[in-house]
Amino acid sequence: MWSLPILLLVVTIALSVPLSRYFAAVMDGRLKALRFLAWFEHRLNSGEQNWKQYTVAMLAFTLVLFTYGYVVLCLQPIAPLNPLGRGILAPSLIFNTVISFMTNTNLQHYAGDQHLSNFSQIFFILPNMFLSASIGFCALTAIIRAFRGAATVGNFFVDMWRVAVYIYLPASLIAGVIYIQQGMPMTYASQQTVSTLEVGSMGTDDKGVAKPQNIIVGPVAAVIPIKMLGTNGGGFYGMNSAHPLENPTAGSNFETTFLMMIFPFTLVLMYGRMLGRLRHSVVIYCVMLAMMIGLIWWTVDWDTLRPNPAFTGTEQARDYSVAAADAPNGVRTVSLPAVAGLPVDQHLGNLEGKELRFGTSAGAVFAAITTDVTCGAVNAEHDSLNPIASLAPFAGMWLNCVFGGKGVGMINLLLFLIVGVFLAGQMVGRSPEYLGRKVGGREMKLAMIALLVHPILILGPAGAFAASDWGTKAESNPGPHGFSQIVYQFSSASANNGSAFDGLSVTYGPNDNQNPAPTAVQLDIATGLVMLFSRYLPIIAPIAMAFYLGRKKEAPASLGTMRDDTVTFGFLLLGTITVIGALLFLPVAALGPIAEQLGPIPFGG
Repeated sequence: MWSLPILLLVVTIALSVPLSRYFAAVMDGRLKALRFLAWFEHRLNSGEQNWKQYTVAMLAFTLVLFTYGYVVLCLQPIAPLNPLGRGILAPSLIFNTVISFMTNTNLQHYAGDQHLSNFSQIFFILPNMFLSASIGFCALTAIIRAFRGAATVGNFFVDMWRVAVYIYLPASLIAGVIYIQQGMPMTYASQQTVSTLEVGSMGTDDKGVAKPQNIIVGPVAAVIPIKMLGTNGGGFYGMNSAHPLENPTAGSNFETTFLMMIFPFTLVLMYGRMLGRLRHSVVIYCVMLAMMIGLIWWTVDWDTLRPNPAFTGTEQARDYSVAAADAPNGVRTVSLPAVAGLPVDQHLGNLEGKELRFGTSAGAVFAAITTDVTCGAVNAEHDSLNPIASLAPFAGMWLNCVFGGKGVGMINLLLFLIVGVFLAGQMVGRSPEYLGRKVGGREMKLAMIALLVHPILILGPAGAFAASDWGTKAESNPGPHGFSQIVYQFSSASANNGSAFDGLSVTYGPNDNQNPAPTAVQLDIATGLVMLFSRYLPIIAPIAMAFYLGRKKEAPASLGTMRDDTVTFGFLLLGTITVIGALLFLPVAALGPIAEQLGPIPFGG
């Protein structure tokens, strides 16, 4: 039960320490690369950039990614490697998908095995996974250089080259070879036709002959390593890491989970090494680790060790009311008859929506970790989690700094850190300081702008959709669970996570689809805009904040200086994250998962 999360944490912590030295050497330019790679890197170097030039280069590169992705997806019907004849996707779905992969979110309003050709997988999905994952990494590196007090923060294109070629590419090659050995497909073919073990299980044709099974295949082993290493999360198959060809064995499941953890863990220590403040980064590392352990425990305890409340009986009939936009006066009365409990043995806990090939706790562990590191890959159905257990995935996305994604998680934590030292300074009547420099009004404004973007882009759209037909027509359950489905969708989009409560109907599919989801276009556009703004505003503002703070004169330490490498500082940081997170999101949690857990009908009826 607990051996899987314990082993994952031990292995990841042990390997993140030496790997952080390598990352620091790469980003500081101390790596001796192969001659032809060094030659190309030298050609990319157009000179040092200040924070504004670095940011403009990042945004310009992003615009190129958007244009390229849109063109590739539009060419799908006429492009090669499309023997199954995949057509063009709906315009709103192309818009959503291009932004989703450009922002490292990988929110999928489509099923890759049903809607994309191998051409699109290779030339759209794969490059975006490498490049979008590198942007957050580069942004953190720029912030570190700004904190050093330098007038420039490096060169964006050189940093992108170093991250993609010296870090992601070799790690993906190694992981891909292991995945192939585990049984993951790696082919340009799109389909394999096989005879089923149970003859006729796929039905029969007009002549009564048993139909074979058509299995979708492709370059899966090329996509999945960077899917996990880059905390992208977008699956080759619609079932993501629950699919037996995308996650064939218990060994591949361990590797998959480890890969999405290792880089976010490592970047925290890289931050300390590049700043020359390793003890400070260890404190941050421990705070993040404590939050992750708590959320893993919560999910496993409330889901794997508890029965599914939907299977329990109801002793007497009752009526209750739920909010419904399409009902008279906005209220619908639901009758709950007296029912006997289902004869289901639940000594193994809630098994609904679980892939049991990996053990009973693997789904709950994966659900907590994938939202903690903003990966979004899934090997179990989050919509089927016990209501109160789903609070952990929600919390991982709402806080967005429990290690978080590559670079972005550490950036988000710095926002809480700045607020924490500001509050601590006010409480003791001393000017707040970080890294020996005084935190002023400009830095606080930039930190608060970046910090508030996230809840605004979750709560605003979620409230609008929950109060209108755009949301109620898409949800699969009335009441608190349907509300949770809507909130989860926008939480995932804003956190650059990409996972979903899949009960929400969001798929339009091909442009010629005669029966798309009723509000798919609205959800495509809304989540696309949320992904776009929540990706870049929380990156740009911290880069500016770090530059202005780093240019200040470093004050000598004194008896009143609050050290940032102590246990006390760790508790200050943890308390700041907990209090701010609760103030922002506890009300919406009470209306969703908590209300569902305490309500008369589990899962909304």
